[in-house]
Amino acid sequence: MKLSYEDFELGRRFTLGPRTVTAAEIIEFAREFDPQPMHVDEAAGRASILGGLAASGWHTSALFMRMMADSFLVDSFSQGAPGVDFMEWRKPVLASDTLSGHSTVVETRALRSKPGIGMVKFRHEVENQKNELVCVSENSIMFVMREVLEKTA
Repeated sequence: MKLSYEDFELGRRFTLGPRTVTAAEIIEFAREFDPQPMHVDEAAGRASILGGLAASGWHTSALFMRMMADSFLVDSFSQGAPGVDFMEWRKPVLASDTLSGHSTVVETRALRSKPGIGMVKFRHEVENQKNELVCVSENSIMFVMREVLEKTA
């Protein structure tokens, strides 16, 4: 059953991952979107302050987005998001890291400007296999309310 606004109770937690990141996908993403040496060359990555072939922060964000989509977004009545409050990359994501984490509902409210739509604010935390926090983010997502779904059924 698809999730509607009412299914996102305050404190509800959704599991993200696990997802192992390969050297090949780090290089492929970086070549297209962020071709800095530490993202496309293993030796350059080791020589950098990152300590190895490292995913771009934007790649980390894309991986997180995929994990969130797989966890709950694809099976919901999501209407998109107005933006991201913040995205912090706390530690580098290195080749062979396995990412997992959670998204937690921290706020909900009905939108007066869009009847039948509710806004849900999440805090997202992604860790590597060493339980080190690699990414933290907060954003709000709009979801259809059940009353709208029941009227159209």
